[in-house]
Amino acid sequence: MLIKEDLITQPLMRGAGHRVDVLRLDLIHPEVSGNKWFKLKLNLKEAKRQNKKTLLTFGGAYSNHIAATAFAAYELGFKSIGVIRGEAPSQFNDTLSTAKERGMNLFFVDRENYKHRDDPAFLEVLKEKFGDFYLVPEGGKNTLGMLGCKSIAEAYPDYDYLMCACGTGTTYAGLMLGKLNRQVLIGVNVLKGKNELVEETKQLLSKSGETYNPMIVGNEAMEKNHLEQSCIIDHYAFSGYAAYDKTLIDFKHGFELKHQIPLDYVYTTKLFYAFFDLLEKRKFKKGASVLLIHSGGIQGNEGFEKRYHQKPMR
Repeated sequence: MLIKEDLITQPLMRGAGHRVDVLRLDLIHPEVSGNKWFKLKLNLKEAKRQNKKTLLTFGGAYSNHIAATAFAAYELGFKSIGVIRGEAPSQFNDTLSTAKERGMNLFFVDRENYKHRDDPAFLEVLKEKFGDFYLVPEGGKNTLGMLGCKSIAEAYPDYDYLMCACGTGTTYAGLMLGKLNRQVLIGVNVLKGKNELVEETKQLLSKSGETYNPMIVGNEAMEKNHLEQSCIIDHYAFSGYAAYDKTLIDFKHGFELKHQIPLDYVYTTKLFYAFFDLLEKRKFKKGASVLLIHSGGIQGNEGFEKRYHQKPMR
């Protein structure tokens, strides 16, 4: 195994009738951080079983998944190819520079062609260009990525609520498979739009081959006095994915000063903001225990700060 899964929980607060802890997945590895490892580990095992020599995956220029895949491939002796959304920049950012240093072959495609990343015809073009490879979808979104995340929830059966940020829904789906039926899993969708992750996650779960409670609802969960069903809500997407929002920036800085837990701008800042807002609205049952799952992604902060001219916290 590439990474020793030493899972660390850290108390966040005691009071208001609640016990709240943070699962620090960001601490399991400096480069294959957080949920990225859990989405990769079974894919890496399957690639070895199939005797594949090369991994190919997709992501944006600041992608945590690209960074994690590059390092994991390097450590385990795979070649790696990263198909990057957008035109090649004149100068690589830290994410791309580090991926290249780890041996990843970076292939840039325009945004229109990138939309076809899941099309068999486009994958055939890539095979003609690069030869045989093991495909890891963008963000590790496949059945093995989902099953790899199952073990996270299985390790924490004693909490009433589990909370995570959602981008592709893969981690959320894995947590659904691993949690107990009595546990409520709250997903905070970081994407602005129609909250399509609810149906997408259900579709992913239907391919798992495992028995689970399929009851996942969307924003309607907020209509009740308490959060009673597992749900994915998009009330905290703000301006959208990886977009600048002063309210979130101010919250991030204040949270980090108070709790000494670093957050990333794209996922975990929205997760923790959502938690405190839900707590204020008394959406958790009295006396409930809550586990907030920190999914890592800290490596992407430098790129965000350069893009939006933000000063990093010290």
